[in-house]
Amino acid sequence: MAALTEQIAMARSSGDAPARKTPGGLGDTIFRVASYASALLVLLFLAGILASIAYGGWPAFREFGPGFITSSAWNIGQEQYGAFVAIIGTVASAFLALIIGVPLSLGIAIYLTQLCPGWARKPVSMTIELLASVPSIIYGMWGLFIFAPLFAQFVQIPVSNVVEGMPIVGTLFYARVPSGVGILTAGIILAIMIVPFVASITRDMLDQIPTVLRESAYGIGCTTWEVVRHVLVPQASVSIIGAIMLGLGRALGETMAVTFVIGNANRLSASIFDPGSTIASRIANEFNEADGMQLNALMALGCILFVVTFIVLIIARLLVRRVKVA
Repeated sequence: MAALTEQIAMARSSGDAPARKTPGGLGDTIFRVASYASALLVLLFLAGILASIAYGGWPAFREFGPGFITSSAWNIGQEQYGAFVAIIGTVASAFLALIIGVPLSLGIAIYLTQLCPGWARKPVSMTIELLASVPSIIYGMWGLFIFAPLFAQFVQIPVSNVVEGMPIVGTLFYARVPSGVGILTAGIILAIMIVPFVASITRDMLDQIPTVLRESAYGIGCTTWEVVRHVLVPQASVSIIGAIMLGLGRALGETMAVTFVIGNANRLSASIFDPGSTIASRIANEFNEADGMQLNALMALGCILFVVTFIVLIIARLLVRRVKVA
């Protein structure tokens, strides 16, 4: 060890970097093979999952064709199945979760990095991180037994009374049966669930921005808002997009919490107060007793969810690449 240290010191003093060893030997070969095997194993797992759900869902795709995606029917007795209601519910609840959760997450990250006093930063950070460790079923039970009744009493009923009969607004925010469960309730619960992930990643990225950048901005008279808007957010934009897409992936695939609070109704409604269903909640509700074509339809739903998630990943990659180029 001392000899190695002496060689490095001599190389630095002479202005030359220490010579790099030529790859080779049994250890390097084992390391290279193990690395390739690890990467290949992940791809094999992914291909195996996709192949299994595609094989299980193929009878439904073959039976109903493109109508499986565009149809809203789900009749077990008549063996008529369509994925349109579940797809719309999945996209709508995840979109609402982003609308609610992303601004809240960014606000938390900015507060922790720019405005929070030193004594409060650690407790607040720990609280946010603890939210990520709460099981999803706990969120679902809290949403069903605590949040939904309060939401129905103090939001759905008053808002429905005000907007009833209004064009557009009355359609979007009128609850025919104000039970507290519905698409918006699911979106709010999902927003609470994705906040810890988006906020934590965004906070870490803002912390890694060189201090000299923000100090320079303050030095020329910028306000805190201007520093955040013109310095911090552009510098961390790629990481923020990645954090948002991570939260979107969590919202799209969430099962138990959504199953509790979305209402699990197979109908399309223009109102976000009305119950609906998602792909994950329908699979969770029916998979245990499913058989025959119903089981194939549920497997086909899983395949569609996989494709939707893959499309979201592609969009995220394109956004990140565009931000990098800009």
